Amino acid sequence: MDTTVATAQTQPTLRQARIGDRRKICVPGRLTWRDGSGTLRFVSVLTRDVSDVDAFVECQVPASIPLYRLVHFQIERAARESMDLPPVLKQGKVLSAVYRVGPYRSATGTPQGYALRLLVEPGRISARPRARTTIAVAN
Repeated sequence: MDTTVATAQTQPTLRQARIGDRRKICVPGRLTWRDGSGTLRFVSVLTRDVSDVDAFVECQVPASIPLYRLVHFQIERAARESMDLPPVLKQGKVLSAVYRVGPYRSATGTPQGYALRLLVEPGRISARPRARTTIAVAN
């Protein structure tokens, strides 16, 4: 009896280059959003890293924000003068989307943090331009 074992060969995964250059910076901020019933919610946060197009924040108190929820993100007024802060975050509220939820705390059952995509106009982003992609469509 001939037994053949197939093995899958995997290539090392290549990390995609980030859209913006991340900077480790810890400044206080605030998230505001409306929950499923329309009630306005808010929570104080600390940034862990930021770029011109995204940020990772940690909540100071337990908060449960669903994935893909639209939120308003703003840095507290006293911290907006930081030299490391991207210009888009120095202007006030920025409409953002929760695109990743961090690991959950076992004590509270809430996430440790949230990754936010800053929904800013392309002209306001100072990141390097992306390569153009051509897509062929068959009829």
